Amino acid sequence: MGTGNSFDFERNIDAALADQQLKKNLRNAMDILVEKRRAVFTDPEALEQLRAAGNAIKRRALSKLPQLLEQLEAKCRQNGIQVHWAEDTAAANRIVLEIMRANDATELVKGKSMVSEEMHLNRFLKDHGIEALESDLGEFIIQLNGETPSHIIVPAIHKNKDEVAEIFHDKLPDTPYTEDVEELTRIARQAMRKLFARVKVGLSGVNFAIAETGTLLLVENEGNGRMSTTVPDVHIAVMGLEKVLEKLSDVPPLLRLLTGSATGQIITTYVNMITSPRKEGEKDGPKEVHLVILDNGRSRMLADPEFRETLLCIRCGTCLNHCPVYVRIGGHAYGHVYPGPIGKILTPQMEGLEQAGVLATASSLCGACGDVCPVKIPIPALIRRLRSESYDAKGDGTVSGHGYKKNLTETLVWKGWELVNVHPALNRLSTKMAGAMGKRLPKVGPLKQWTRARSAPKFAGKSLHDHELEKGGRDD
Repeated sequence: MGTGNSFDFERNIDAALADQQLKKNLRNAMDILVEKRRAVFTDPEALEQLRAAGNAIKRRALSKLPQLLEQLEAKCRQNGIQVHWAEDTAAANRIVLEIMRANDATELVKGKSMVSEEMHLNRFLKDHGIEALESDLGEFIIQLNGETPSHIIVPAIHKNKDEVAEIFHDKLPDTPYTEDVEELTRIARQAMRKLFARVKVGLSGVNFAIAETGTLLLVENEGNGRMSTTVPDVHIAVMGLEKVLEKLSDVPPLLRLLTGSATGQIITTYVNMITSPRKEGEKDGPKEVHLVILDNGRSRMLADPEFRETLLCIRCGTCLNHCPVYVRIGGHAYGHVYPGPIGKILTPQMEGLEQAGVLATASSLCGACGDVCPVKIPIPALIRRLRSESYDAKGDGTVSGHGYKKNLTETLVWKGWELVNVHPALNRLSTKMAGAMGKRLPKVGPLKQWTRARSAPKFAGKSLHDHELEKGGRDD
C-alpha cells in the first residue's frame, strides 16, 4: 500500500465501489465473520463484563508501560532472548537485516505480522537481496499476486476461491486449475513446506508479551506460524511496544476477547508461548531468539491522555468487520497498512495528518466500531478529534500536520455562520432567504461535492417560528 501523498483516497474509493466482485466478496466474508462473533458472544451482559476487564487490563499496562518494558527486557535477557529497541521502522529494518547477515541468510520465512507490514519489511529485505517468504495462507496468496493485506486478520479476504485458484494456477509452476478448497490448501501446503526445510531464519509478530515471565505469546490457526518460530535456527519476533502485559494472569480475558472478536472462536487453534531459545536436551526450537520492540510514534501517543487509548488495540479486526465504509471499499482503498476504523485513528498519528488525515473523513460516525471493540476504544471520539485537529493550526504536538485543511474560504463560512447565529436579526434574514431558495440551492463548489452522495437540503418556505406567529404565538 502506498503512503504519504502518493495515494488518491477519493480515486481509490471510486475504484473500489465500482468493483462489483470485490463488493460481493467482502459482503459474503463480513456477514460470516459478524455472525460467528455473535454466536460466540451470546450473553450481552457477560460480554460487557469481559470487555470491561480487557479494558482495565490494557489500561493498567499502559499506565505502567515504561516500567513494564524494562521488566520485559530484563526477563527476556534472563531467559536468553536478545532484545533490540527500534525508535522507528528504519531502525527496526536495520536490526532484522543485521541478524540476517550475521547468520549468512538470504531467505526469511515469515509468520503473520502487521508490524512487519508497518515496517514494509518484505520490500526492504528484497532491496538488500533477501527474499521474505510468507507462511500464513492468506499472506501467501496475496504475496503470490503481488499485493498487500486487505484486512488485519484475514489478509486475502477480498479474494474468493475462484480468484485464488487462478492465482495458484498462474503463479505456481505446474499447478493445475482447481476450485476445490481442500485441494487448494494442499497445493499451498506443499509449496510452503519446501521452504520451511531450508530456511535458517524465521520471523513472527507478537500478540502479547508478558513482563512478569518474559514470555512472547502468539496465536494462529494454521500451524504454519510454528514453522517460523520453531523450525529455523533463528527466530526474530517483532512487536509494537504497546503489546506488553503485566502478568500471565492478564492473558485469559484478552485471549478470549481476541479470538472471539477476530474469528468467532472460543480459543484459537494454536497458542504459542515462547520464553527462551532451545535449551540443552530439547530436540526442537530455535537456537537464537531475538525480540525487536518498535516505537514508531507509540510513545508520543502514550503521552496524550486521549490518544493513548489507541494503544489499547489488540488487533482483532472486528471494527473493520462492522464498519459500513470498510465493508464497501475493502482495505486496499485506504492506501496504508492499517485499514478500517483502527487505521483511521492509528495511521494519522503515526504518519501525520497531512499524509493520512484524510482517512478520518471515511466514517459515518455511526458508532459501530466503538460498540464492538473488545477493549472499548472510543474510536468515534478519536476520529472526531483528528478531524478537528485537521483544521486547528495551533495543535499540541501529539499529531503532526495540525491545520493542514484550514483555508480562508471555510474560515469565512464558519465566521459567517457564527455571526448569523449570534445576531437575531441576521438569523431571521438568513432563514427567510433560505426559505425563498427552497429547493433551488445552487450545486456549486463544496455543495456540489457534498451532494455527490447525499440529497441536497430542501428548506421550508416558512420557519417553525413563523408558523408559531401565524397561530398567534408571541414574538419574543
